[in-house]
Amino acid sequence: MFVAPDPGRLRLRNAARAVIGVGAAVALAELCGLSLTASITGGLAALLALFTVTDPTVRRQAVTTALLPAAGFPVLALATALHGVTPLRDAAFVLVVFCGVYARRWGPRGHALGIFAFMNFFITQFLHALPAQLPELYAAVGLALAASAAVRFLLWPIERRTPPPAAPAPLPGRGLARHTTRQAFQATAACAVALAVGQVLSEDRWYWAVGTAWWIFVNTASRGETLVRGFRRVLGTVVGVAAGVLIAIPLDGAPLPTALLVAACVFGIFYTAAVSYSWMILAVTLMAGLLYGLLGVLDPGLLVLRLEETAVGAACAALAVVLVLPVTTHATNDAWIQRALHCVHAATAQATARLAGSPTADPAPHAAELETLLARVRMALAPLVHPLSPFRARKARAGQVIALLDDCAREVRGLVTVAADPDAGRDARLAAACGRVEAAVQALTAGERELEGPEAAGTAASPVGTAEPALAHLQGLERALTELATPLGSDPKAPFVISA
Repeated sequence: MFVAPDPGRLRLRNAARAVIGVGAAVALAELCGLSLTASITGGLAALLALFTVTDPTVRRQAVTTALLPAAGFPVLALATALHGVTPLRDAAFVLVVFCGVYARRWGPRGHALGIFAFMNFFITQFLHALPAQLPELYAAVGLALAASAAVRFLLWPIERRTPPPAAPAPLPGRGLARHTTRQAFQATAACAVALAVGQVLSEDRWYWAVGTAWWIFVNTASRGETLVRGFRRVLGTVVGVAAGVLIAIPLDGAPLPTALLVAACVFGIFYTAAVSYSWMILAVTLMAGLLYGLLGVLDPGLLVLRLEETAVGAACAALAVVLVLPVTTHATNDAWIQRALHCVHAATAQATARLAGSPTADPAPHAAELETLLARVRMALAPLVHPLSPFRARKARAGQVIALLDDCAREVRGLVTVAADPDAGRDARLAAACGRVEAAVQALTAGERELEGPEAAGTAASPVGTAEPALAHLQGLERALTELATPLGSDPKAPFVISA
């Protein structure tokens, strides 16, 4: 995972910037004479601000960052006020869970604000903060957000030069069929049960079960995705606990080496998040152990309890997605694959118009959207290509679908590059080949089992040639689409049948 592709070294730069931002937040709190509890709260607030604010433009990111206190401060006050009133505290936490997940319907901003609100309640439980500490906690969070914003928007404005890719629009739905509404009920049910069972295990550290259940529902859409994410979280926690026994316990809270290792964990969280959830959770778990060491409460029993609470949270999340308003992996796969194929159609149509001489046609945005959609398709298919998946035939078909869609994306990128050449459209064969590609996509998305008729025949046998780059890209695209007909329409009961 540490040698995964990193175009433009974006993950490396984001991870390095996060270390600077979190370090600046903690240093500022220490210079202001705030307590260790407040300094840790500020560091975690800076980490969340840098990690969760993912709006597509720098301006929107700045607005979302400025709104974080509006979501976090009331929750922080509520959590500290109810700290010693268990029934009301539990009810308030469950309500925060529901509102935090429901807020995701408002896109990246709602997503970030919901996470920040939840984590402020969680951090209060983690640090056992009391009402008397509220002023300095507010000060620490405010200083942290200011420091992280200065690093993000002034010192190292990565997004100004490399705008983040826009996230694909969520799958449509209304009422309980809407993803955010359904997931709010699922997460609330999972966290409520995790809270109850977690308190049976520990009256002091029950919040780890709730936190596990909450984070498993972040960026998942189907039953399979949630189950795989839960497995990866438990796996990362197991390895992280082992690392804590070997590293955090011997350090025993020594300030300098602990601070350096926490910085390394922050780097690991940001660097691995995009490629491995298990690696990221390993870093989170080790960082939690190191922070417990700073607080003077770390011992092997606490790390084992952390693992037990994580298992409880993962189990509760698994039960919730199976029993509460479930959505099958099949349905999610179907929807995202259709979206990707329609995007191929749109990119090809725009390329056709561009090659025909239209000055306004631009296939580039559709090609960029295709990349984000393919990332979402891989996430949707992850449960079926997981090494532990028992469905070998489905795993093979899922792997074939991913490979062929990647081929489509590669040919679309090449086609977009050629279409930008003002002289490329002089060959009449290009428009004809683009028409065949569009027909092939229409056949797949219309639910036809095989590409039949004159368009398919043309796709399979037309001598478009390979000398010219544009024709070569179109030939590769036609071939990939033709081969997709087999895994997408081979078995009506398989999870890859594209329906109308």
